[in-house]
Amino acid sequence: MEEEKAKKQKKGEGSGRKPKEAKAADEPAKARKPEEKTIARLSEMYRREVVPALMKRFSYRNIMQVPRLDKISVNAGVGQATQDPKLLDSTVKELEAIIGQKVVVTRAKKSISNFKLRQGMPIGCRVTLRRARMYEFFDRFMNIAVPRIRDFRGLSDKSFDGRGNYTVGIKEHAVFPEVDVDKITRIFGMDITFATTAKTDLEAFELLKAFGMPFVRRHEVLEIHKE
Repeated sequence: MEEEKAKKQKKGEGSGRKPKEAKAADEPAKARKPEEKTIARLSEMYRREVVPALMKRFSYRNIMQVPRLDKISVNAGVGQATQDPKLLDSTVKELEAIIGQKVVVTRAKKSISNFKLRQGMPIGCRVTLRRARMYEFFDRFMNIAVPRIRDFRGLSDKSFDGRGNYTVGIKEHAVFPEVDVDKITRIFGMDITFATTAKTDLEAFELLKAFGMPFVRRHEVLEIHKE
């Protein structure tokens, strides 16, 4: 055995081959290219356009006083899941395709006999978006999904909760382009809540309006009725 090892070593020296460790030391280490992070369009828009506009509108002294979008919460209820659990599975898959993030299944907090509901049964799903994904979803919602709503005449400006948060209801999830209409088993709606750091509803309204949220133009409607 020792003689065979010695012969192999001599052959390796004669052929001019280097061990793998020596090769790795001779070759220069390849520098890894840093991954390019794409900044969301609305995030850049907030810094360049929205912040100066709100500072001028409300006369803020410090840039940190300017309200910002904190998170977006999406909630979809599936009451029929108590009778057919498969409906919840399809809803979760379609909502994950729309949002692009893992969805959390919500369960009943207490039992209600009239609805044949028991505590702990899955009855819906929800998801919370922050930072880059939040801005990307907001962009798709305003520019792609909202224009596809049937008989759309603008979003109501009366859905603020008094603390700077705005909620809008969608009756059909098929308005999102990620959903394949041919494969839909059940159409469901969802509630989308935009949580902001604004202290008043007026500040939150101006913030969302600066982003391009298509609210109803009530002053024009009033003028038409006056005539």
